[in-house]
Amino acid sequence: MRIRTVLVLSTAATALLLAVPQSGSAAPRPAKAAAQAAKAAQPAKCAEKALRLRAEQSADPTVVHISVTNRSTRVCTVDRIPTVTFGDLDGAALPTPAGESGPYRIGAGRTAYAAVRTIADPGDPEARRVGSIGVSANPAYVGRSFTAKELGAGDAVLVWEPVTTWWKPSVAAADKALGLS
Repeated sequence: MRIRTVLVLSTAATALLLAVPQSGSAAPRPAKAAAQAAKAAQPAKCAEKALRLRAEQSADPTVVHISVTNRSTRVCTVDRIPTVTFGDLDGAALPTPAGESGPYRIGAGRTAYAAVRTIADPGDPEARRVGSIGVSANPAYVGRSFTAKELGAGDAVLVWEPVTTWWKPSVAAADKALGLS
């Protein structure tokens, strides 16, 4: 009888040991599983051909409004910080607020907006004059170039220490992020 009792305990102990996951098991750890689930939930990057970029001078001559429209039938992502370059000058507008790139979701047929301050003081003697600006929704994409005339800025866009907002759901939100409203 005693042996039988030990065998019953042994069987119960074995069942408990088998039910507890071992550290070397194939099951993902909770943090790793959460990261994998978040990545899987993120929509794909928008294809460049599915995006329509626009830009125009705002009522304020130091600000250009830009937009990106997702023309596809699915939600996709662009970089949350638009890439804005100026003619043949080196560099791009710095993001305000400062931050790292990351995904920004745009629904099918939806548009996102950003405001770009090209120069703080049009009378600044260090201002550069460029004939065009380049806009891209992803730094890996070519994007689109807009001439000063297409923007409604005359013959040249004045540039010195430019900044851009992150993509926003409306022009008003982009202006507010730039401190215009």
